[in-house]
Amino acid sequence: MKSVAFLIAVFCFALVSIGCNSGSTGTTAAIKRGVAPVADPEIAVIEFENSAAFGPIKIELYSNIAPKMVERFKTLAKQGFYNGTTFHRVSDIVVQGGDPLSKDNDPMNDGTGKSKLPNVAAEFSDVQFERGIVGAARSQDVDSANCQFFITVQPYPAWTENYTAFGKVIEGMNNVDIIKGVPTDKDSPGGAERPLDDVKIKSITFQKR
Repeated sequence: MKSVAFLIAVFCFALVSIGCNSGSTGTTAAIKRGVAPVADPEIAVIEFENSAAFGPIKIELYSNIAPKMVERFKTLAKQGFYNGTTFHRVSDIVVQGGDPLSKDNDPMNDGTGKSKLPNVAAEFSDVQFERGIVGAARSQDVDSANCQFFITVQPYPAWTENYTAFGKVIEGMNNVDIIKGVPTDKDSPGGAERPLDDVKIKSITFQKR
């Protein structure tokens, strides 16, 4: 019985760790199924200030599956919004970043920030949250995605059709693993695991495959 309780606890923590649970608040978003791949996908390239420790991560964007979230990500990145933000949450399941409040010196507010733009409605699909899938972080409101994003480190089927998948790492997953392995503050608020040393984004640029 203890092992069952432990697994349930891990499941609940994983949902909280990306900013919400899987409950719906009545969104009317349709689930996109079996969408054909983009013929000429755009690639986002994340580079880090400490390039000696953290190499680049390349993400193929799913503009055909989650066009609104892809557009939001691109808009903010081109404005330099993500420059200086950190991957503020690290676990064996997911690494998460994109919070503007991670730029300040208050670790207590990491994970609670957003941009000044309106939230993005859910764009659910049957894309499986396998290793390397990039998703939009949100609160309990399924239509509350804004600027934060996460990269799935290991498969987590419960997120499929519950979170917006808007890309996949196609190069640099080894660098995601390096981020996953950094020492963390186990006593961070809310059970989050915040790196003791900042994993800071230098820039996000775009290129064609």
